[in-house]
Amino acid sequence: MSKKNTRRSFLKKATLTSAAVTTSPFLWASGFEEKLMLSRNYTPKSFSANDRINLALFGTGIQGIYDTQTALQVDGVQLVAACDLYTGRLERAKELWGTSIFTTRDYRDILNRKDIDAVIVATPDHWHQKITIDALKAGKHVYCEKPMVQKPEEGEAIIKAQKESGKICQIGSQGMSSLGNEKAKQLYEEGAIGDLVMLDMYNDRYSAEGAWQYPIPPDADTKTVDFDTFLGKAPKVPFEPKRFFRWRNYRDYGTGVAGDLFVHAFSTLNHVISSMGPNRALATGGLRYWKDGRDVPDVSITLYDYPQTDTHAAFNAAFRINFIAGSGGGGGFKLIGTEGEMEVGQNSVTVRRSKLSMVPHGYSLVSFTEEMQEKIRAGYDLETLEPRSSSLSTGTTTWEAERDYKGGHYDHFNNFFTAIRNKGSVIQDPTFGLRAAGAALLANDSYYKQQPVNWDPVKMKLI
Repeated sequence: MSKKNTRRSFLKKATLTSAAVTTSPFLWASGFEEKLMLSRNYTPKSFSANDRINLALFGTGIQGIYDTQTALQVDGVQLVAACDLYTGRLERAKELWGTSIFTTRDYRDILNRKDIDAVIVATPDHWHQKITIDALKAGKHVYCEKPMVQKPEEGEAIIKAQKESGKICQIGSQGMSSLGNEKAKQLYEEGAIGDLVMLDMYNDRYSAEGAWQYPIPPDADTKTVDFDTFLGKAPKVPFEPKRFFRWRNYRDYGTGVAGDLFVHAFSTLNHVISSMGPNRALATGGLRYWKDGRDVPDVSITLYDYPQTDTHAAFNAAFRINFIAGSGGGGGFKLIGTEGEMEVGQNSVTVRRSKLSMVPHGYSLVSFTEEMQEKIRAGYDLETLEPRSSSLSTGTTTWEAERDYKGGHYDHFNNFFTAIRNKGSVIQDPTFGLRAAGAALLANDSYYKQQPVNWDPVKMKLI
């Protein structure tokens, strides 16, 4: 990080900004607390029937439904087709979006249609690469759910296909376009927390649903589920409903907590600090409670090393997931710097600044005589290591989104569809998506190899 990004430059900018939005006369008084608002203006737009973006959904499961419901809130978008390998989900699609939509078990039926402009790929992870590339080659714009790939080596083919197609490809870490991320990036670049030294991310869950024990419908059988197609490139096994409906629990189809949860944090982290990612990871954990046939851990702790770059100092990141958190659950994402800390969410950002104590007090002085203690104190006073100005900049500022904010998920789809209409760019293209996914998936490599792994964040390859 450049030297200009100091607390002094941040405080100057923050004071000027805050003066316009707060009447507090004690803004920078010791221990202040302040709340400011974040807002985004949305301009309603109308589109003719011929100017609407025709959307198709691949994978009408949980995330696919939430993605589509959000996408349809953007003006000028309509769903015309859906694909899934379970007939019950195709029936659900018609319940949600009308009996007139086209439904199929074969995604190629949709890619062959000329009236489809864009697709959402919300399939199990092991199908992301294949369907995304096929869709780009078919001339469709693609919104691909995170992680972009099941394995890092699959990413370059998607990058190549997107460039050759000229189509838009947005990777779906939905918080990426949020007001929280936007404000956090601005604050970091202004030096709000000084030089970054650590990232602390955790996600605690305490429910069967949160641990991916999703319900299995009683009509699940070889007639209602196309299990052979679901397996795809994965090893061939007999029909097993749990593998289909709870695919996140299996390495053959998913990416564990790293691909499902770490990748969101890496997307935000790399965006906020303009980083290409870490260069080393060390993971541990285990299957502690949910021993339901899954072969991925339900407790995971991974430590990452980030090298020094032009945009940040060298720092460490700690990622922790616990699917049996007796505390009841919760989560956090906190950037800790030399001059403060910043807690980032999609709808809010909180910056806390504390006074760094540079002068010894009673604890370390106890071994000296009273006379020597006085001399030591006098020496420190002459050095003026704790100027009064450092005390005036301590406190907490929270920026919160206004109540009518449509959310980061909406903003991410709005970014995607705006790029399609304007032939513009998206905030999370395949190169960015691979950097986030590759960093997250290092946790799996380290965990199963039981050793540290090294990563080239520029070339996006294991070393």
